[in-house]
Amino acid sequence: MVTIKSATTRDIRFPTSLDKTGSDAMNAAGDYSAAYVILHTDSEHSGHGMTFTIGRGNEIVCQAIHLLAQRIEGKKLEDLVADWGKTWRYLVSDSHLRWIGPEKGVIHLALGSLVNAIWDLWAKVLGKPVWRIVADMTPEEFVRCIDFRYITDAITPEEAIEMLRKEEPGKAQRVKEAEANRAVPAYTTSAGWLGYGEDKMKGLLEETLAKGYRHFKLKVGTSVEQDRHRLSIARSVIGYDRGNILMVDANQVWSVPEAIAYMKQLAEFKPWFIEEPTSPDDVFGHKQIREALKPYGIGVATGEMCQNRVIFKQLIVQGAIDVCQIDACRMGGVNEVLAVLLMAKKYGVPIVPHSGGVGLPEYTQHLSTIDYVVVSGKLSVLEYVDHLHEHFFHPSVIRDGYYTTPTEAGYSVEMKPESMDRFEFPGKEGVSWWRSEEARPILEGERF
Repeated sequence: MVTIKSATTRDIRFPTSLDKTGSDAMNAAGDYSAAYVILHTDSEHSGHGMTFTIGRGNEIVCQAIHLLAQRIEGKKLEDLVADWGKTWRYLVSDSHLRWIGPEKGVIHLALGSLVNAIWDLWAKVLGKPVWRIVADMTPEEFVRCIDFRYITDAITPEEAIEMLRKEEPGKAQRVKEAEANRAVPAYTTSAGWLGYGEDKMKGLLEETLAKGYRHFKLKVGTSVEQDRHRLSIARSVIGYDRGNILMVDANQVWSVPEAIAYMKQLAEFKPWFIEEPTSPDDVFGHKQIREALKPYGIGVATGEMCQNRVIFKQLIVQGAIDVCQIDACRMGGVNEVLAVLLMAKKYGVPIVPHSGGVGLPEYTQHLSTIDYVVVSGKLSVLEYVDHLHEHFFHPSVIRDGYYTTPTEAGYSVEMKPESMDRFEFPGKEGVSWWRSEEARPILEGERF
């Protein structure tokens, strides 16, 4: 038996705003950050989890993690995972903390970090990667991981079990494909940040094209003229007739009419989808945009800021999106993601996770593998950003345009201690980068 004795949180921030990595129309200067938790046990194993943010406010999420973690201190791991759906319900049922959610916002970000840390710990104890734990489950065990409250009007546990049973005959073959690193094709966002100059963008597109990528995403939303110019450069590199797919992402900057009008002017560049064209909570707005852009062959995608399974239920069931972009830690960790995978499967919406942040490719490579092997049985692409992976013990790796399927035990986000020490905020004098002169431009820039 393994008992969780305590939890430690750490506020880790990487200064990506200095070179505009991660820049988009809504977030011009983010510092990719992790509200990080470590579960300490009475064994040799520890559980590591994190939630992605872009800088200030990270300390608030860390405090929320600390409060939620008190609900599992002293608990035995085997009791927590014996009925995962019940455990998840327990973790969201502190009425005082629930009041400042419920199941959304800072509290839910913290929940995602904590739940993922439990999965990481469980995987290490079992000696398996997280995706393999789920792949080895029976349909009934899979379904017991989920709290179906609020979604039984979209999918019932009985329906979910039946769907999973239908995919069982091909699962062994799909596991073999995963083990051969052919389960998760990658797409790249690395060339598409708005803060990058034209030469850098073009060079990165050429570089990623040469590496075997066939899907490319660019940020849009500054002005029609500027975006048309950037997309014309992108198409000049990747072409139209080589099976290369272009996607665009507005990061919520438009109203519904603006999104429709704007995208009509970009239609000639033949984007597969427009991501986050408006408020992430606007289900009706997404549906209106989708219907207006359908004649132009442009789909609608969203999910990185979709707060929970309930909003996803509405987006999916109402036919508001063409692509479902689950996020590994915006929602309440693995368990809530599994619920969304099932709903997307039932209603025929492909899963293309959001991975544009530190630690997210490490997380979502497991989730896309689970979707392919266990749930949908269909290949889909997964976002990849080529930075900050060096800070993890088991970074995600792309080979020949595919993610390398994780084989190490855990959930792949255990960060190196030296990286945590160097980039902890505000950190120790003489150790943390944030105490150095290099950090001054960012810190002074935050004083509005």
